[in-house]
Amino acid sequence: MRLVNKASIVTGAASGIGKAIAQAFAREGAAVVILDTNTAKGEAVAAELKAQGARACFVPCDVGDSRQVNAAFGEAIRFLGRLDILVNNTGVIRFSKIVEMPEEDWDFILRTNLKSVFLCSQQGARQMIKQGGGGRIIAISSIHAVLSEPNCGHYTATKGGIEAFCRTLATELAPHKITVNYIRPGATYTELTTPMYTPAVKRALFERVPLKEIADAAWIAAGAVFLASDESRYMTGQDLTIDGGYVMDGSLPSAEYCKE
Repeated sequence: MRLVNKASIVTGAASGIGKAIAQAFAREGAAVVILDTNTAKGEAVAAELKAQGARACFVPCDVGDSRQVNAAFGEAIRFLGRLDILVNNTGVIRFSKIVEMPEEDWDFILRTNLKSVFLCSQQGARQMIKQGGGGRIIAISSIHAVLSEPNCGHYTATKGGIEAFCRTLATELAPHKITVNYIRPGATYTELTTPMYTPAVKRALFERVPLKEIADAAWIAAGAVFLASDESRYMTGQDLTIDGGYVMDGSLPSAEYCKE
């Protein structure tokens, strides 16, 4: 119960990592507002949380649209009464080589993944400053902010942009005791990614991931709980990498240097 009496907004929480974060926050005692474009799934998650005794509601919102964000945050704060925690989780992906990438794909991915973090963080920070008492802003980045991801140049650009933006936002909000941090998940099972993890892909991943597992979304959510809690009070502008050791490992898969 590390988040008792805390009020939170989680974007993209109708499924995947966002849903796992909303569930974890509710278990820890927080009130949760779910923002998403998928009304059926978003309402189902809110209903699930309420059935478990949490204060929760769903607000439909395209987080890449400033008018919708402004309206949704107004509705969410009326429901919550205040805002202590914001999680910028919404993210989408498309696939194409950069030399073949349609401009509309680039614009769509940057709008959904990166512009949304600006719009939601701006609204969230304004509310936290207004009410006083500090706050927590968390963004979901990716290990592909620092590792290339062929056929996903727009996606990697957004994740690198999220991290650079969060560092600057952390500096600006520090005087208000609002911390800003981001999580870098590695391979994680979600509704979006599970079909990608074919036997061949898993074999290749386990050659690179020292712990030889694909994360459950709840493992990423555990990191978000830490960053949302008072336990992270002296941490801001930082990454929390949850990737089974993928990024740190410099070994050569299936090979070793000559011992002679």
